[in-house]
Amino acid sequence: MRRTTIILTLTALALVACSTPQNGSPEPTKGGVSPSSSPPAGPPPSVPKVEHPIDATRFKQDPCTTLTKSQVEELLGPKTETAPRAGLAGPACRWSIPSTTRPRIDVIFPDLPDSGTAAFYAAKGTTYQLLEPLESIEGYPVTAYGDKDKRAEGECSVALGISDTQTIGIPMLQSSANIGKKDPCDAAREAAIRVLATVRGGN
Repeated sequence: MRRTTIILTLTALALVACSTPQNGSPEPTKGGVSPSSSPPAGPPPSVPKVEHPIDATRFKQDPCTTLTKSQVEELLGPKTETAPRAGLAGPACRWSIPSTTRPRIDVIFPDLPDSGTAAFYAAKGTTYQLLEPLESIEGYPVTAYGDKDKRAEGECSVALGISDTQTIGIPMLQSSANIGKKDPCDAAREAAIRVLATVRGGN
């Protein structure tokens, strides 16, 4: 059941971050895979390993410190607003332009005992229609994922692996002006570069 729980919650991570309910509160989602009677045997050889794990406990307690004001302005432009979020997936923060739905960046810390990159790879083709490895950042794996492939709509989420059992989810919505001009997964990876710099070096 452990693997099913991981995949179900990771699904919620993607859906909660990319949705904007009318009442402002995320709604539960349904789906998942059949439970396994035996525990997973470990990540397959293709899953990238993290040689130098990062303890991000202090950032998990306050996700809005994972990006500095200047970093957010580099990604979204000036006049952004910051909003902590208590979603289904775990502690999170959202940066956006006031009175608009895009561009937008979320940073999410999955509230799971094991939410490493291997959990995403295990859900390829079932939970995730989109699951592609991107270029790693200084040895830390970055994986583009989504229950649907919405890159043509300017949406992409990436998982930044900071240990073999922990990722940071970074969903991003491009501005309408940038859709079709740049791969949104590359834009989300740029956000991951800044998140990594912050959690490695502190604010």
